[in-house]
Amino acid sequence: MPFLEFIAGCISGSVGLAFGHPLDTVKVRLQAQSVYKGIFHCVAKTYAHEGLHGFFKGMAFPVMTTGIINSVVFGSYSNALDFLTQSQRNDRSQGKAASSAHVFTAGCFSGLMQVLVCAPIDLVKVRLQGQTTAERYRGPTHCVAVILKGEGPRGLFRGGLALALRDVPCYGLYFLPYEAILKALTETGKQPGTFAILIAGGSAGVVTWAFATPMDVIKARLQMSGAGGREYNGVLHCMRVSIREEGLRVFFKGLLLNSLRAFPVNAITFLTYESLMGFFCPPPHS
Repeated sequence: MPFLEFIAGCISGSVGLAFGHPLDTVKVRLQAQSVYKGIFHCVAKTYAHEGLHGFFKGMAFPVMTTGIINSVVFGSYSNALDFLTQSQRNDRSQGKAASSAHVFTAGCFSGLMQVLVCAPIDLVKVRLQGQTTAERYRGPTHCVAVILKGEGPRGLFRGGLALALRDVPCYGLYFLPYEAILKALTETGKQPGTFAILIAGGSAGVVTWAFATPMDVIKARLQMSGAGGREYNGVLHCMRVSIREEGLRVFFKGLLLNSLRAFPVNAITFLTYESLMGFFCPPPHS
């Protein structure tokens, strides 16, 4: 049933978030601010000035919304794949695998749907994570109110173009290695095991972030623009200024951290999703 993919995606996204938010906070600070010398310096300064609480800034809002976002991603992907292949999930698990073109297209579609829902949510998350004191925003609701008052509804979509440039192609790439590795580690006609799902999911996350990190840096800087961060006029202006001041290496800020975070988070997310879908839609022979 199409609706069940959204339910499974919602739950799996929330589980994955619980594993990844502290490292995501460090990643955002490394990308959006130039005061940190590296991962350990950022961790040390955050802990020294804010304690453990500092690593969980902005988490309340994603907890309430990540389920929705992941629901859109997995639900859109699965239903798009059903449409493109004219087959159902159980049909594909019994040997009628989708082509790489179908997987990539369905992934890009899920990325586009995710951007439409995620842009304001991601902006609030980044701004809450990026502030080192509570002077500007007291919480998610206050952050939204401040943005609306100062920038209007359009302000909630600051960095939206960079988010789209990151997520639309990268979600196409996200599902390609997952499906390929899962197939390679699963015997024909058999259901994938826990090990296969964990390896495929974790690898998919690492591969995706390798491609997504450059635009993720630009997105974070644009989202912090006007909130204590440097002002940028758009994606190209942000890229030019960043390269001029910090060189090409600026686009790989947070890559190591993204990779370290991506493997366990996506492994857990996919395992939870596949387990729930196995429960909701058991294979015919079971």
